[in-house]
Amino acid sequence: QVQLVESGGGSVQAGGSLRLSCVASGYTYSINCIGWFRQAPGKEREGVAASFIRGGSTYYADSVKGRFTVSQDNAKNTVYLQMNSLKPEDTAMYYCAADRDSWVGAPLAAFEYAYWGQGTQVTVSS
Repeated sequence: QVQLVESGGGSVQAGGSLRLSCVASGYTYSINCIGWFRQAPGKEREGVAASFIRGGSTYYADSVKGRFTVSQDNAKNTVYLQMNSLKPEDTAMYYCAADRDSWVGAPLAAFEYAYWGQGTQVTVSS
């Protein structure tokens, strides 16, 4: 089992920045990839970024490319999502997710992930 806890959400004005954290515990050695997802009210869950833990490859949705950066601190079992130049349309609940020791072929697809955090709210005002 893997447990994930997100933090760092909040309310900011457009153009501002936030850094989200995702701390993993449990069988963390089994994690190949951490994904970041968001879901706004009435919308489907969207994959925004992902990071392969061992290889270091990262992936981004077009909607956040150039503004969001994912990084990791393996010593702290933590993955970060740095969000810059935030826009009102970035407002959503943000979740991190981990795979279950599996090959991840579509790192921005929710079906690839077995473990999910409880989410942290990000609100961007214009």
